[in-house]
Formats: sequence, structure tokens, C-alpha cells
Amino acid sequence: MRARSALVYTVLRLLAFVVPLGILLLFPVFQELPWLAAVFAALIGLSLSLLFLRRPLDQVTGDLAERRAARQANDRRTAAERDADVEDAVVDAAGDDRPDATR
Repeated sequence: MRARSALVYTVLRLLAFVVPLGILLLFPVFQELPWLAAVFAALIGLSLSLLFLRRPLDQVTGDLAERRAARQANDRRTAAERDADVEDAVVDAAGDDRPDATR
């Protein structure tokens, strides 16, 4: 996963929350009820991220999918290698018990 795309998306999501929170806290009503300002800022931030942050989200999820696919392919390859090693050990063990064909 590219750390830069994940970092950019995280910073943009935080800004989508912090900026509306700062603006809402300027109003006297929200100064008395800061938890309400946080709720509204979260809703505004969610809406903004759904509308404007689709491309960074697609990049991050695409990178995660590529990383997961590569890890699964690597796990399958190692499982096949382990299976081949076990088969080789069985064949070697069975080969030691067979009588020599030259006798």
C-alpha cells in the first residue's frame, strides 16, 4: 500500500471534520453545547468526504486490494512449496525401503 495515498486521505478526512467544527464553535449556541457541534461537524465531514473524496478513497482501497492479493498469492505459493516438500519426504522415505534393482 502506498503510504502517501493513505496519508493524504486521512489528512483530508480530518480536515473535513476539523474545519466545520472550528466554524461551528464560533456560534454562541455551539459554544454552550460543544458536543452538539462535534456531532454536526461529523455529519458535515462525512457528507463532504462522500462527495469530494471519492478518488483518494478509491486509491487507498485499490492499494489495499493489491496488497491483499499479493499476500494471498504468496501464501498459496508457500503452501504449494510445503506440500511438495512433504511429498518429497514421503517419496524419499519409501525409496529407502525398496530393494535395490541391481541385485
